Amino acid sequence: MSAAIWWIRRDLRLHDNQALAAALAQGGPVLPVFIITPGLVEGPHVAPRRLAFLWGGLAALAADLERRGSRLLIRRGEPLVVLQELMATTGATAIFAEADYSPYARRRDEAVARNLPLRLYDGLTVYPPAAIVRPDGSPYVVYTPFSRAWKAQPPPAAPLPAPAFIPTVAFDRSEPLPTATETSPFPPGEAEAHRRLAAFVGGERPPIYRYAEERNRLDRSGTSQLSPYFRFGMLSARAAVHAAYEAIAAAPDAEARKGAAAWLNELIWREFYIAILYHHPFVLRRAFRADLRAIPWQQDETAFRAWCEGRTGYPIVDAAMRQLAATGWMHNRGRMIVASFLVKDLLIDWRWGERWFMQNLVDGDPAANNGGWQWTAGTGTDAAPYFRIFNPVVQSAKFDPEGTYIRRWVPELARVPTAYIHAPWQMPPDVQRQSGCVIGRDYPAPLVDHAWARVRALAAYAQAPKQGER
Repeated sequence: MSAAIWWIRRDLRLHDNQALAAALAQGGPVLPVFIITPGLVEGPHVAPRRLAFLWGGLAALAADLERRGSRLLIRRGEPLVVLQELMATTGATAIFAEADYSPYARRRDEAVARNLPLRLYDGLTVYPPAAIVRPDGSPYVVYTPFSRAWKAQPPPAAPLPAPAFIPTVAFDRSEPLPTATETSPFPPGEAEAHRRLAAFVGGERPPIYRYAEERNRLDRSGTSQLSPYFRFGMLSARAAVHAAYEAIAAAPDAEARKGAAAWLNELIWREFYIAILYHHPFVLRRAFRADLRAIPWQQDETAFRAWCEGRTGYPIVDAAMRQLAATGWMHNRGRMIVASFLVKDLLIDWRWGERWFMQNLVDGDPAANNGGWQWTAGTGTDAAPYFRIFNPVVQSAKFDPEGTYIRRWVPELARVPTAYIHAPWQMPPDVQRQSGCVIGRDYPAPLVDHAWARVRALAAYAQAPKQGER
């Protein structure tokens, strides 16, 4: 039996891995290999915490492989060169990998496929982007019709079990895994991903059934917090969707069904943004909407740095940015609030924020990150209207009503009365002194007045189409 290479990229799992299953179906030994490319560890979008999570995930995968009679081979270099060498030294006759759809991944795989027998399989998404298109073959650019077409597909097959044994090609040398220098609140690995999924969808009244009601509350743990595991394929999209469908079918009432359906819709949003990047790769460089590519941004470096460091004077913005700095993760409602503040209140180019997120997020994913930023900026495909501008005080009061989230991440506001926690600059001087939070000394005054900034943003967006005609 001829050997096969299982080229691991964003599928750090044994459960429901279609590429691995296809490699094993060849009947011969399989060589699991992960290639550390220069671009993975160097460049403007590298996040130390995300790399640490990746290294931990690879270590967990290596241990899982050893329990099944296999080993993980680590190599450094350009994929084509490394794979050519491995095929020559092992006698492997084919390379099996999970398809990826980012512009870089597609260029990489096309280069390998021109020279080597590369076979790609589904797994990053339930349905490949090319499968969810309009009847005329053109891609969807609005979420709702995309989701309808997605749901109209044949039901996905049940997830594949992890193989019990993996016969492996013998090898002598493997590069050591880099040492993680950062930590995050997310223990890496496939086992943790499945534990979290089970906790989210299992039990008598699981969190998934409250998801529609609680997913936007910053002060509660109402989300699955599985995004880092999706980022590196420690959990397959199909396994998550299968769990969502099972929860919908077992829902005891309309409220529970609504919660499970809401989580399924979020999984479909992920596939929508992957499809947008697949069909329109230029969105990583510029706005999808041509009429909003010439917004007269302010590009205030000092204001941007204050935003990055959580020193804007708006507690909900600062709490979310400090959560990101401390953990490498941020609640999705927080992401929308801070993005709106940067783009609309500070009038700073959304690409600055997109880059900062990619440099810091454990779950930083080019498709989802770009999609989220362009949605908030109003420049994307299915975007929020540009005139929808979040009021950070209103958002704070609605989604962190008692200030619990704020006090956790902005300790200088810990003793501020709830009546002022969302807008502490409104505290009378004596209340400021009593709470140990004098504005301008212990906590910054607001960088901008929101009402004034809103008018400025609307005027700037109105100018954009005219600027674009020049």
